Amino acid sequence: MDSFQHAQTLLESIYELLDFGEGRKLERLGEVLLERPSPAAERFAIRKPELWKSVDAKFVPERKGTERGHWVFFRENLSPETVWLVSFPPISLEMKCSPFGHLGVFPEQQINWRRIAELVSRAAKREKPPAILNLFAYTGGSTLAAASAGAQVVHIDSAKNLLARARRNAEVSGLSEAPIRWIAEDAVRFVQREIKRNRKYDGIILDPPSYGHGTRGNVWQIDRDLPELVENCFDLLDEKPLFLLLTCHTPFFEEKNLATLVRRKGFATTPFTMEITASTGAKLPAGNGVVAIFDDLE
Repeated sequence: MDSFQHAQTLLESIYELLDFGEGRKLERLGEVLLERPSPAAERFAIRKPELWKSVDAKFVPERKGTERGHWVFFRENLSPETVWLVSFPPISLEMKCSPFGHLGVFPEQQINWRRIAELVSRAAKREKPPAILNLFAYTGGSTLAAASAGAQVVHIDSAKNLLARARRNAEVSGLSEAPIRWIAEDAVRFVQREIKRNRKYDGIILDPPSYGHGTRGNVWQIDRDLPELVENCFDLLDEKPLFLLLTCHTPFFEEKNLATLVRRKGFATTPFTMEITASTGAKLPAGNGVVAIFDDLE
């Protein structure tokens, strides 16, 4: 049985944040409860301790002098190969327990997927489909949101395994034939080459990590490299573009810092905070973002 069939027989799931605190968060995928680390939850207290007593899987982080981080499964038939198919309308994404404690989807990005689809839809009256560039594109949520609204998308991520998962998400979202170019490449190098080619885009999406490696081993450091990359991205935008959307999970990049990076004449700039509301009603901070929308967008 392949992973997608497994997902279908296990659960076509919904995602829910149940509770968080003391550096951990408790999430639900269908009927399965997952506990994993969350640095953003350090300063919060757990609200409903009773919910945590029936956890089905728990990620134990790496400790100095011991083995690397790993998942512990307490429920029969759960394993690192288990896949959940989760609907985030208008797209669907596969989620699974990675060796690093991730699930392959950042649910706090839902607000941005809706925003992207809406902005792309505004360009429906244009002569040709809008061209969107998605950098640090991960498993494809933003790419598929743009494609579902009619955009032509260039999807850039340096990790080939994540590129494969993004293409798989296109399949389960019914977008396998959508006009998407899937490219395993370093974001900085790709943008530099596109400038030399005089390519132009109607919208650009960036969700950079704090630290990472490109396809050729070059090191990405957000505090050092992001300002120049944003400058270069504005050089790639068309004369009358749609937007530039920048999100960031790095703590010291606050809304005002991001807004300063993208502020340009002719653009309306809106900073925002990403968060997830738990079933307890508490809100877990999940990063910051800013969207720059061209003032003459019709």
